Amino acid sequence: MDAQLKRGVLEICVLAAMRDGDSYGYKIIKDLSPFMEISESTLYPILKRLEQSGCVTVYSVEHNGRLRKYYRITETGFERINEFTNEWDSIMRAYRFIRGDIKND
Repeated sequence: MDAQLKRGVLEICVLAAMRDGDSYGYKIIKDLSPFMEISESTLYPILKRLEQSGCVTVYSVEHNGRLRKYYRITETGFERINEFTNEWDSIMRAYRFIRGDIKND
């Protein structure tokens, strides 16, 4: 898969993992595991990019004597999910064309 396309899809999946509530790294990996494989070395740069773009905010909470970073999706993050899903139909048309399922007559 093209690196840019994969990166974009992974970012949306990470945002979707936070759609129902704040989360932390290990939980995001666990929540995504039935759908895709994602490692910590992939996840944390994605979370940093999402924070820098205003899609998530970060805060820390003490857990078992250590600080745990939690991530909260912002309105910008929800808008990004909506934009992606709105564009998905055109992506799928291109996919079907590439596979040969539809012809350009």
